[in-house]
Amino acid sequence: MVASMDTMHTPPPTAVAPAEPDLPQLVAALYDEAPASQRQSLLNHLLRPVGPLALAAVAAGAFASLLPERWSGVQVRLEDVLFRIQADHVLDLARYVEQKSPEWLWRLPEALAASPLLMSTLSGALLLTALRHSRRSGGAQR
Repeated sequence: MVASMDTMHTPPPTAVAPAEPDLPQLVAALYDEAPASQRQSLLNHLLRPVGPLALAAVAAGAFASLLPERWSGVQVRLEDVLFRIQADHVLDLARYVEQKSPEWLWRLPEALAASPLLMSTLSGALLLTALRHSRRSGGAQR
């Protein structure tokens, strides 16, 4: 026997939890809006925990040209941020840093504090809000 639609019991819809903010995407958006000198600072901060092998692999090798002849860390030049490194490269880099050394993402507000103008952009405000939200929800312990 087929039950009528009126007598069928369907579970009530469940509330969908808000998604965790995508910090790497917010970092890439901030990079996209930033002036060149702030892009340089942002990249230098994000690249600190990245080793030489990752420089060649992250973002399809977009950062490989930054490899020095002798490895002791990497520094981004202004010409790199003006002509070569795009927001999608920074998105891949931020995702890598989030997995390898998430504490470097948590330190972004201090690294960018020298530019109140940058932090007052929509992307900067969203990034700060997302970092605060993630910290409160336990994201700092990932």
